[in-house]
Amino acid sequence: MLYYLEPNKDYRNDSLRHGVDFSPEDIRVDTAKHYDDCYWDYRTAWFNNENLALHYGYWDKNTKTHAEALLNKNRILAEIADIKPEDHVLDAGCGIGGSSIWLAKHVGCRATGITVSAKQVEHAKRNAKRHGVSDKVDFYEADFCKTPFPDESFDVVWAVESSCYAIDKRDFFRESYRLLRKGGTLIACDGYTTRREFNEEEWRAVMDCLNGWAVPNLASVEEYQAGMEECGFRDVHITEATAETMPSSRRMYRIALWTYPMQLTMQWLGLRSKAQTANFKVALAQYKVFRDGLVRYCIFRAKK
Repeated sequence: MLYYLEPNKDYRNDSLRHGVDFSPEDIRVDTAKHYDDCYWDYRTAWFNNENLALHYGYWDKNTKTHAEALLNKNRILAEIADIKPEDHVLDAGCGIGGSSIWLAKHVGCRATGITVSAKQVEHAKRNAKRHGVSDKVDFYEADFCKTPFPDESFDVVWAVESSCYAIDKRDFFRESYRLLRKGGTLIACDGYTTRREFNEEEWRAVMDCLNGWAVPNLASVEEYQAGMEECGFRDVHITEATAETMPSSRRMYRIALWTYPMQLTMQWLGLRSKAQTANFKVALAQYKVFRDGLVRYCIFRAKK
């Protein structure tokens, strides 16, 4: 039996809440609750106080450690986007502030981060103060498909593994286009599906990824580019980064294998929330989808 993953449809069927239809507010609550519930999982197994990263790393020949790879992702994206000290960057889906803080410290630009989680806003503000960049960064609770900012407020919109949370990615592109000044840049990176049909085993892995990270669906590279261009963007440039992402994917997988007995025990004792259990399952499934070529990782840059 084959399963078909349609674009622009919400496939979450076993996420943090049960129900057939998710309203926009449901989706925001679901996403926020995932990251709030799983904060300490990420804190203990993934990021440190310097990188503050909830994303995959970028491994190149000079990268020696996982922590370096997470910081390296910021450097690569900033170089591809050609961000200047005088730019104002919207960090769309800022998490706990890692990229915004890195940009302020290492590029010298202003950054405004938005997230649907009020708790992440508080984390990000504390992290910015600790890193000494509170004067260069601001953080707000907001939906990146419908922000409170005026037209042409930013020089760069930055989306690290966040635009996947838009059911229809064009909603994010339209808002980004509105917010960018003429000549501004949209820089985004994520995992993208390589096909639409899957057998039963592959489908389970894809669904574990979507449910585990509270993501509604996956776009293909071709659909993502077409959506950008439909919404007015030009000069779309794509950087393939699957090979540079795989070491992070393997690391996540190995951590899940090492902690499997602990996960089972704590789950049995009722010490793991639904979101944490889903997050554990996705650590196993995400490696399968990358390894088997069901998903590729790319960096997009486009101009207004």
